[in-house]
Amino acid sequence: MQRLAKITALTMVIAVSAAVEQTGGGRTVLDGPRVQGGLLVGHTVPGTVVLLERERLNVSEHGDFLVGFDRDAPAELQLELRYPDGERQTRRLEIAPRQYRIQRIDGLPPAQVTPPPDVRERIREEARQVRAARSRDDDRLDFLGGFSWPASGPISGVYGSQRILNGKPRRPHYGVDVAAPEGAPVTAPAAGLVTLAHADMYFSGGTVVIDHGHRLSSTFLHLSEVLVEIGQRVEQGQLIARVGATGRVTGAHLDWRMNWADARIDPQLLVPPLPPERD
Repeated sequence: MQRLAKITALTMVIAVSAAVEQTGGGRTVLDGPRVQGGLLVGHTVPGTVVLLERERLNVSEHGDFLVGFDRDAPAELQLELRYPDGERQTRRLEIAPRQYRIQRIDGLPPAQVTPPPDVRERIREEARQVRAARSRDDDRLDFLGGFSWPASGPISGVYGSQRILNGKPRRPHYGVDVAAPEGAPVTAPAAGLVTLAHADMYFSGGTVVIDHGHRLSSTFLHLSEVLVEIGQRVEQGQLIARVGATGRVTGAHLDWRMNWADARIDPQLLVPPLPPERD
């Protein structure tokens, strides 16, 4: 019961109601918002094989697993459960679509909108480093402790918004932006292992990636100071960096992103609303 209580406490959803669903005669529990950008926390019979669209998922010795939905996830995905006693269940997960904002950002240096040829190799190498940092898949269950906001301030950018930079359409924004002054603290939203700590990437400036187990990770961008090292374990609420205005930005803020494997997750679906700013 204590483990299931942790799972239930994990998903505090804003704007979207979360549903707890039991499948397989109550042998499997799925908790979380079934929407694009959502994350489901599952608990099943230990020893069960779980497949999402025929891809086998990491299931802990206690039966815990994750299922994430990308920004543009289809309307349905198939979840297959193969229980240790031989029973098999197939479940169609219905995923609600979302409407995304259009966000226009002007005044960026032209080289940051369309990078010059002499920095393209640097950009490719930095992208490789980020992919490697997000590729870890181990049995740690840090995500079961829940998530908190890593910074405080007004929300200045939201997940999924289509970005138009200097009048040119670009890839969607995959994080949530928190406006805060340069030097403001950035703390770990959940326990985990630091898999990337880079002082100055071309697009994202100071960048940190923390792995929370089972292919779930948080990424923090535009940092003015990185205060952790690769391989370091951090606990929820621990100071890891400071807000900055490095990389492709127009002002100081924290860009917090989350990935489950290759799926981009909406961090706001895992935390309560930010408290109002005090005067």
